[in-house]
Amino acid sequence: MYRAWLAGTGASLPEKVLTNHDLEGMVDTSDEWIVQRTGIRERRIVQEGEVTSDLAIAASRQALEAAGIQPEDLGAVIVGTVTPDKVCPSAAVFVQNALGAVNACAFDLNAACTGFVYSIAVGSSFIQTGLCEHVLVIGAEALSRFVNYSDRNSCILFGDGAGAAVLSRQKDGEDSHIIDSQLFADGGARDLIQIPAGGAALPASPETVEARQHCLSMNGREVFKFATKAMVDLINTSLERNGFKYEDLDIIVPHQVNSRIIDTALKKVDVPKEKIFINLDKYGNTSAASVPIALREAVEEGRIQKGNLVLFVAFGAGMTWGYNLLRW
Repeated sequence: MYRAWLAGTGASLPEKVLTNHDLEGMVDTSDEWIVQRTGIRERRIVQEGEVTSDLAIAASRQALEAAGIQPEDLGAVIVGTVTPDKVCPSAAVFVQNALGAVNACAFDLNAACTGFVYSIAVGSSFIQTGLCEHVLVIGAEALSRFVNYSDRNSCILFGDGAGAAVLSRQKDGEDSHIIDSQLFADGGARDLIQIPAGGAALPASPETVEARQHCLSMNGREVFKFATKAMVDLINTSLERNGFKYEDLDIIVPHQVNSRIIDTALKKVDVPKEKIFINLDKYGNTSAASVPIALREAVEEGRIQKGNLVLFVAFGAGMTWGYNLLRW
């Protein structure tokens, strides 16, 4: 068995900014109300003609450059997303083709906001078993295309963007590696967050469009309870399984969901907020893209240094949740 390590990161965000003040003119809300309840001040939104794969391709090029890897060296391209360009084919094949990753298999992974964490686990498994030497893992979303901007409880939350990471086979004498991943799901709670129409159960029709069933809907109260518990459980499980203590953690990069969820979870674990990287005030909830976008920023800001113990935690529709624990 080989060990996988994270060799390079990248991120891409649309240029268009949608602020809380912009939303005040679209729906019954206010900047103060949004900030108090979510911590979000603005988010990025794709423009006409801009799609999920465009963001994924730009983030991937950054990650490949940072890792010093050529596209033809890749054995797999995995895109965590719930908003691919088309229902079929996958967003991953658009990325693979644009990059010229001619030797890579390519597929999407739908685990909603946990998509990047799931993809890291899958990609590292490809490396550990010897199937691939290098894997490109991406979280990318254009959620604004599926938001109901008349629903003030959900439209304030979501933004667009992409983040990417190159996973590579660990080099001889190198200690940096992915230590552990754990993935979970509870399909019994699948209705808490969903886009009801557009699949085989409810194909597109005038009725589904009129009822806005192609837009994202969520049970905010139940999602809050689920996400808070999931974050606490993921932090505790990752440490207990691998023989670490709270003080051993150098930084946690969580799904950028809601500042109240993160604050509530932190009251139940002995981790200071200074060890949590948060950028949701600028980008909102970008689903599968949130962890890799935050990761890229944390690296650029010097918040993550070689030898650090780093934890990714995420939770989302499905319901799904999971973590990746890394030695940087």
